[in-house]
Parts: sequence; C-alpha cells; structure tokens
Amino acid sequence: MAMTDVLSAEDIKKAVGAFSAAESFNYKKFFEMVGLKRKSPEDVKKVFHILDKDRSGFIEEEELKFVLKGFTPDGRDLSDKETKALLAAGDKDGDGKIGADEFATLVAES
Repeated sequence: MAMTDVLSAEDIKKAVGAFSAAESFNYKKFFEMVGLKRKSPEDVKKVFHILDKDRSGFIEEEELKFVLKGFTPDGRDLSDKETKALLAAGDKDGDGKIGADEFATLVAES
C-alpha cells in the first residue's frame, strides 16, 4: 500500500513542502495539512503501518527521522532535535518508540 492510497498526493506535496526548511517541522500542522487528521481510525492505522518500515509494530526513533520520506521520497530527513521532539510527543508509555495506538493519539491530539 502506498501513502497516496490513503492521502491525496497534492496534500502530501503541500505538507512536505511546507516543512522543507531545517528545524521547521511541526507534527500538529503537518498532520492537519496532509489530511491525516480528517481520516478514519482505520486510515490512520494504515498510515502507521506504512511508516513502520521494519514492520515491528512500532515506529522507532530511527524510522521517525525519515517520517517525511515515508510520505514522499522527496521529503527531507528530520534533524535529531525534531526527531526527539516527535518521539517525546508520541511516546506516551516511555518505551522509546511509538505504537499504533500512540500514533493514533498523536494524530488525534494534533
């Protein structure tokens, strides 16, 4: 499954482009711009599974660094600071990774 099966290619391009500058990533604005906030819980879970590259059932810090690339190959890597901020926001149980339920909560809170 591709990200464009769930989200519009135009929304993805706009959202990723809006955060192309280093240290500009804001997950709340990004999830809203990309259209994820308006999606059903099932669609949010599909996006989670696309971002979970190693299929471990979690999005680890290393995968978070490449979260924009998960939406489009043109996306930039997040900085260490941006990655840690996203992990801190999403990792509700403190295990150092984001599970599917934590991701759904992160999107819902944005």
